[in-house]
This record gives sequence, structure tokens and C-alpha cells, in this order.
Amino acid sequence: MSLGDMTVAFIGSGVMAEAMIKGLLNENLLPAGQIIASDPRADHVQHLSATYGLKGTTNNDEAAHAADILVLSVKPQVLSHVMPELQNGARSSKLILSIIAGAKIKTIAEGVANPSVVRAMPNTPAQIGQGITVWTATPEVQPLQIEQAKALIGALGDQIFLDDERYLDMATALSGTGPAYVFMFMEALIDAGVHMGFSRRDAERLVLQTMRGSIEYAEQSGLHPAQLRNQVTSPGGTSAEAIYHLEKGGLRTVISRAVWAAFQRSVALGGGKPVRNPDTLEGDR
Repeated sequence: MSLGDMTVAFIGSGVMAEAMIKGLLNENLLPAGQIIASDPRADHVQHLSATYGLKGTTNNDEAAHAADILVLSVKPQVLSHVMPELQNGARSSKLILSIIAGAKIKTIAEGVANPSVVRAMPNTPAQIGQGITVWTATPEVQPLQIEQAKALIGALGDQIFLDDERYLDMATALSGTGPAYVFMFMEALIDAGVHMGFSRRDAERLVLQTMRGSIEYAEQSGLHPAQLRNQVTSPGGTSAEAIYHLEKGGLRTVISRAVWAAFQRSVALGGGKPVRNPDTLEGDR
């Protein structure tokens, strides 16, 4: 859907905000003249204005007063300092959309004096329109604003709506932080290729296409990952030998613990209490 004559203001105009701005413009959902980018860095504001033709400012209060839809995209650590600057303007906004990791809906609604809040967790591939965003909304968000939120979030890629906010911290750990795990595994494979004797360029090409092709194949096949793994694991073969060492090294356990640690950190950023991991070993407590 088009966002019509809505004015959308971004408070904090970093990487993810810019990705959303690109998506809105590329999909013709909103003209540049109806987008405001607020950021404390004057040079960055000038860059965004020159690149996209939008309105730029370093004044959060000014941006909030002009916004029909207010997108909060600052770092979690500065949210408490930013919200007082928004209260007067945000009261009249029809929708508050937060993409701030760990920030609870209650914190945002009270902080900007507006209960119509959508909380969303996008991820890095959103920069090329290939992200996935998990989001939820308060009961005060009206049906029209729900559709507008879908359009805004859709500018980043795929999306999943869930009606319980607790899934947002889980999504932060799994899909929000997920690209970091993928990039680290990618880096490890490339380094292994270089160690064996490939040039770094060839190793990168081999790894990138292997990962890209594996994902495409998994999507098209519809098979469980275990079935796909079994297809390339012959008895006594190279894959079986490699997987033996991955399992022996505790790959699954390390990944599970890393994701759980990210989940705990997301909860902590929102001021919540630690969630006990039922799989934690006695010696790790």
C-alpha cells in the first residue's frame, strides 16, 4: 500500500533507517519530500538530504512535531536521553514504530507519551531488501496504522507478525544477530580454504556461492536441514569426517549458547530480568 500523505520521521538515521528510506523510495511508497531524517551528525544529515532529496535535521523535537509516523532507530544506550526530546511532538503522531533492540513497548509508550506503538526487529540484509523483521503492536494501534506499519516494514524485506512481545527479544538473538553468526562461519570457511592453499579471492568465491546455492536449494527442496545434510554425507566420506569433528567440537552447543547469550543481552537492554536457560549445565551456573 502507499502511505499516502503521511510524513514519516526517522529519529536516528543510521544504517537501518537508511535501509528503510531506500526501500520506501524504491517501492514508491512515499515521496522523498514526506520523509524526515533526524540525526545528531550534521554531515550525515547533509549526506542523506543530498542523496535522497529528503528533509534533514539535527533537531529531534522538530522532526517529531512534523511526523504522522515516528520511527525510532537510535542506539538502545541513548534512548533514555532521546525520548524526553520527543514527548511534545510524539503525542500527536498516529504511529510510533521502534526498531530499537531490547527496548520494551511499555518503555517507549511511556517515554514518548503515545500508546500507539509497533515494536520491530529487522536484520542487516534489510540493507538490500532481503531482511526479515519480526514485529508486534499494542492494542491501541488502529487497523489503518497496522497496514502502514506493514508497508514500512515490508520495505526491508520479509516480515513475521507475532502478538506477544516476548518473541521480539528471541528474534533479536536469532535473526537480528543471526547475520553475525553467518558472517563468522563464512569467514572461518574462507580462512580454512586459504590455509589449504587457495587464494583468498578464490576461497571467498567458493564459500559465497556454496552458501548462496545451499540456501536456494534448501528453500526450493522444502526438505528438513537434516535430510539435506544426509544427502551429501556418504558413509566413510569427507562430509562424514568433517561433521564428526564439528560435532566433537560442540558446534551445536556453542551456537545454542551464543544465541541464548544474545537473547539474555536483549532482555537486559530492555531492563528485564535474566531468563534461566533450562539447558545450562550445572557447572556453568
